[in-house]
Formats: sequence, C-alpha cells, structure tokens
Amino acid sequence: MTILITGAAGFIGFHVAQTLLLRGEKVIGIDNLNDYYDVSLKSSRLDILNKHKNFLFYPSDIADKNDISGIAKSHPEIKYVVHLAAQPGVRYSLENPFAYVASNLVGHMVILEVCRNLPNLEKFVYASSSSVYGGNTKLPFSVSDNVDTPLSLYAATKKSDELLTHSYSHLFKIPSVGLRFFTVYGPWGRPDMATFLFTKAILENKPITVFNNGDMKRDFTYIDDIVDGIIKIVDGLSFVVDSKENDQPPTTNYQRPYKIYNLGNNKSENLMYFINTLENAIGKKAIIDFQPMHPGDVKETYADIEDAKRDFGFSPQTSIEEGLPKFVEWYSSYYR
Repeated sequence: MTILITGAAGFIGFHVAQTLLLRGEKVIGIDNLNDYYDVSLKSSRLDILNKHKNFLFYPSDIADKNDISGIAKSHPEIKYVVHLAAQPGVRYSLENPFAYVASNLVGHMVILEVCRNLPNLEKFVYASSSSVYGGNTKLPFSVSDNVDTPLSLYAATKKSDELLTHSYSHLFKIPSVGLRFFTVYGPWGRPDMATFLFTKAILENKPITVFNNGDMKRDFTYIDDIVDGIIKIVDGLSFVVDSKENDQPPTTNYQRPYKIYNLGNNKSENLMYFINTLENAIGKKAIIDFQPMHPGDVKETYADIEDAKRDFGFSPQTSIEEGLPKFVEWYSSYYR
C-alpha cells in the first residue's frame, strides 16, 4: 500500500515512515524542512529514510495549495494519509503566531482538500495534541471532555483542526482519526522538548529552566508506543458508516467516519521525578533554575486511553525508567 506522510522529516513522522518502510510499504514524504529547530537534525532523519527504495520525498510546504495538490494528483494510488506536519510548541506561539495559522490551519485545510480528492483514500490520520484540554481539571483527560477553553494559540489551532476534519468527514465521508499526543519523547526527538533541552543542559553543565517551581506533572509517552498506536490505526481501525444522511437520527450500526483518541502513557509523572530519572540516566545532577508558570502551560496532563485500548489494542509498554536511558544513549551517540 502507499502512504502519504506529512512532516516526514519531523520527530514522529520520521519514526512512522521508517517503521512502514521497514515492512515494505511505499511511503511518500512531505516536509518543508523549516528552521524552527536545527535543520541538520531533520536532514539526518531524512538521510536514513532516503536509503529505502520505497521512499519518495517532496520538500514542500503543506500550506502551498498548488504544490501539494500537484503531488497528490501525481499519486492517485495513495490509500492512507498520515498528517503529522504542523508548527509545534506552546511557547513559540506567543512569538510567531502567524506560523501557526499558516501551517496548522491553512496547511491542514490543504491536506483535507487533498483527502477529499484522492480517488483511493481509505483513511486519514492526523496529529492533534493533549494541549487541547487547556484548563481542564478533571483527570485523566478523556476524549469526551469539553475542550472549548484552549490556553494557547497552538492548542486553539489543534482544536480547530479537529473541527475542520469533523466537517469534512461529515460532508465527504472521509474516514478520519485525530490523535491527541501526550508529551512524546525518545531518540531523534525535538530539540525544543524538555527531554532534549534538559539532557543538553545537564551534559553542558548549564541550568535547566523548570516552570511552576517544579510543581507540574506530564504523561510522558515514548516514541515507540506512539508509532505502534498510529500503525495499529492504519492497519486495523475500521468504520461502519450507515447509508442514512448524517443529519438523520443514528441507527444502531451508525457512526460517523470520524474518531478522536488519546495516545499517552496513561501515567502522569511528577516533573521533579522525571528530572531525577533523567539525572540517573546521564549520571550527573541538574542545575535547576525554578521559574513561575509560563503563560499557556498547564499544570498536569494525564491520558485516558480506554477508547484506544478497546478499539485498536493500544497498550503503551515503555516507562520513563526505560525510555529516558534510551534517549540519553541516542543523544550521546548522535552528538558525540
């Protein structure tokens, strides 16, 4: 089968593409290789993917409607679209808000139009974020919770993506799955994420910035578990769509071809324990610079994954005690 992956040179996109290529699938990758973080890291990921004969790469921006539409028309055989390209980061959205509008709103709309017109499309899978839960205080976060109070522009764009996708799923019967990722970390991770930032600073004997004086908790999810969830959705999650019009009362077997799931580790870790575990993996103590809560941040995240367990057997296997040493090992090797 042929899978289109946007953000193929990004952290999650790279791992998903590599997993699919290793089992013999054809992967068409799109990434604009922007400079939000070190482009050489993206290029290194891409170098690995380019070694596979079934990988075809386009250095394109998903917000470029004509370019992306042309790529899609050249590949009518595409059966699955895994849309992972986005402008990430809660804090950066305060500095460059229009980057989020271009990538996360315009870009998402362009990909939806591509899906609408692909003749052989069977499933659209896209990245949302745990940030959409905003100021919710009920834990763990469930996909049935109200998410109308985003605390950052990034979160607002991701919630908007879910709404846009619901509309297209309703209108054009596009089987669509949105995934709310919870603090993904692991080898080849993003340099703007805590695991990377903390590891780099500790090794360089520089202070790490810890917000809310360390009184925070996160559902840290190892990359292999995220990839496993995405692949399970591509391979196994099916939809039953009733022949009735979508505005009619649902029948017993009716469901819209639209789903949202949490992909998290189902465990909320104290930030200071996370730092201590990372220190043990590195073999050095951190110099900590405590700071108040950053605007747009949330105090705690915790994923309810019961729907994902039930519907496609999602079962995260990697604790931070196992995952953090693997990241440190990769970091030390890559930056040696």
